[in-house]
Amino acid sequence: MVQMRKVRPSAGAEWLMGGFGLLRRSPFGLGLLGALFGLIAVALGFAAMSSPALLLIEQLIMMLLGPLLVAGMIWAAREVDQGRSANPGHLLRGVQDGKTGRLWATLLPQIAAGLLAVLLLFVVVGPTHLQSLVSAVEQAQGQTKPDPSLFAGIPMGRLFLWLLVVIAVGIVAGFFTFTAIPDMMFSDIGAIEAMKRSFRACMANLGAIVLFFVLLVIAAIAITIAVQIVGFIVRLIAGETAMLFVVQILMMAVLMPVVTGAMYFAWKQLIAGSDVSAPSSRDSIVEA
Repeated sequence: MVQMRKVRPSAGAEWLMGGFGLLRRSPFGLGLLGALFGLIAVALGFAAMSSPALLLIEQLIMMLLGPLLVAGMIWAAREVDQGRSANPGHLLRGVQDGKTGRLWATLLPQIAAGLLAVLLLFVVVGPTHLQSLVSAVEQAQGQTKPDPSLFAGIPMGRLFLWLLVVIAVGIVAGFFTFTAIPDMMFSDIGAIEAMKRSFRACMANLGAIVLFFVLLVIAAIAITIAVQIVGFIVRLIAGETAMLFVVQILMMAVLMPVVTGAMYFAWKQLIAGSDVSAPSSRDSIVEA
């Protein structure tokens, strides 16, 4: 029976600070991996802009690459944590270890959440109102200043309710993968069992999980503001396209190492049997 730690709510802040700490220890190593992640996304995005038909293909490629690149960055986070260097070759570590199928399996909760979101949109808002919304958006796109009356018949209250429900569904879907990817990268556990373990660990530590995501949103806003300032300067010098390129790369160079580093520390602290020290007297062990 696998045991998991029940930790203090403040552990959520520790995970995020741990992610920042790893980036501070290896700004060029981990930062480069994040920048490469961003570069791939930008390159695929620009390719899709040249042909709308490629947009779906670009999204599919990024969806498939996502778990593989995240797994590689989590591997690099452990390398830095253990005093070694991060390098670009780590990005495909999951592929090299033959864990591609397991990592792709972590897309299942996201796909299920997406399908549920679409279903809820029809249930909560209704097909008639959805048609009205689509029509209003299409008309507004051709106007410099959209006429507010176009949206007069749209049930904004229902849309807001749907958005809140979708956010909650997305968070719950994230519970299945929060520690699953590092669990699979650093052990021989299967995808389904890793996702079950991740979900149970998150449910047992809702306080820490909530605090982590709240602080992550605040940190992401702060990072975005700083990057946008740099982007504005780049725009003045090199134009709009250069600004979009630089902003995307810088955001990923900072945010991805922090997030994946935090996932690594969360796995270390929550999953008993990982390479961590014994829990403190204020933490406890739970079976799952």
